[in-house]
Amino acid sequence: MGDSLREECGVFGVFSNTPELDVAAAAYQGLFALQHRGQQSCGIYVSDRGVPTGYKAKGLVNDVFTKEALRGLGPGQMAVGHVRYGSAQSNRARNAQPMHVNHSNGSLVVAHNGNIINAGELRRQYEMDGCIFHTTSDTEVIAYTVTRDRLRSGSIEVAVEQSMAKLEGAFSMVMMSSKKLVACRDPLGFRPLCIGTIGKSFFVASESCALDAVARTFCAMYCPARLSSSTATAYARLARILTPHAKSTCACLSISTLPGRIP
Repeated sequence: MGDSLREECGVFGVFSNTPELDVAAAAYQGLFALQHRGQQSCGIYVSDRGVPTGYKAKGLVNDVFTKEALRGLGPGQMAVGHVRYGSAQSNRARNAQPMHVNHSNGSLVVAHNGNIINAGELRRQYEMDGCIFHTTSDTEVIAYTVTRDRLRSGSIEVAVEQSMAKLEGAFSMVMMSSKKLVACRDPLGFRPLCIGTIGKSFFVASESCALDAVARTFCAMYCPARLSSSTATAYARLARILTPHAKSTCACLSISTLPGRIP
């Protein structure tokens, strides 16, 4: 029974269109609310005009993120956070999330919850192509997969859609490129996400309890083929993007602008 609980992790993302919101503090509050989903390690990355700054370590959220640690993340427009459970074999500090990689088109920060059943096969393939892995985490495999497709595509959305077709399993993810916050989950919706807002800022999280700590409006919990009838029209398009369809490889949400102009 103890092992089954380790299948859970918690992801959190925020995109703010107003400088009044402290995205690092919002990520901290969201992760604190998600602490029950992972107590081995935690981390937060903040992006300020495309430049990511992060901190992660083994331990509980309130122990890892002291006032000095949060202050060190600085201001920004986006943030991604993660609380982690892992197997005994993978409980290493280097496996803490989110994971950050740089590439010729910018940077990518990834936080994920779930299991990628073909991660070993992909890792071997990438190693044969010259990739060097620094962790034993599936998240690094995801980061390499998305990065490789990003270098061949015109946008992060296209790259994510192509990458999700290569990943097998049950998962939800929050990613941060230089300009956009991207959230996605597997086509069957085994690991649902929820979205909330406060003013001009958006939040995505593994559970609505994280949104209770930071958002005034809870839009919907996304499960297969189901959308909350109370969702405002302005966010219905977001819900359709996040709600998977039979022919879709994943359910993907991209946030980079105000609600009325979401791509």
